[in-house]
Amino acid sequence: MTYGANNYKQMSIKTASRGQILLMLYEGAIQNVKKATSAIDKKDLAAKGVHIGKAHDIINELTNTLNFEVGGDIARNLERLYNFMAEQLVKANMENSKEPLQSVLKLLETLLEGWRVAVTQAQKNGELEGK
Repeated sequence: MTYGANNYKQMSIKTASRGQILLMLYEGAIQNVKKATSAIDKKDLAAKGVHIGKAHDIINELTNTLNFEVGGDIARNLERLYNFMAEQLVKANMENSKEPLQSVLKLLETLLEGWRVAVTQAQKNGELEGK
């Protein structure tokens, strides 16, 4: 990534709302899962490990930001999904298998679509202000 593009990316993250950051995390996880899948196809074990590691880190961050007091059952269900995805990423890495990655990708894409709707609705209602 070029210097200017890197600065732009950093600034967009610093000025994003919590909802936008959540969407960026999901998008980053999806990109890394896709890159890991491609790396398996290319038999590039190093790249596979790097991208699975990045996706795993993002899912851990999503897990760490869950608020069980506010989120209740939804937060607990998300935690279970995130734990499942983390397990599938480890399995994909250890077995050099695309199938677990495809399961994770499908879940991430479904959750991203749901969060896009929720974030858009919250922004319309004025519920998401900056950080």
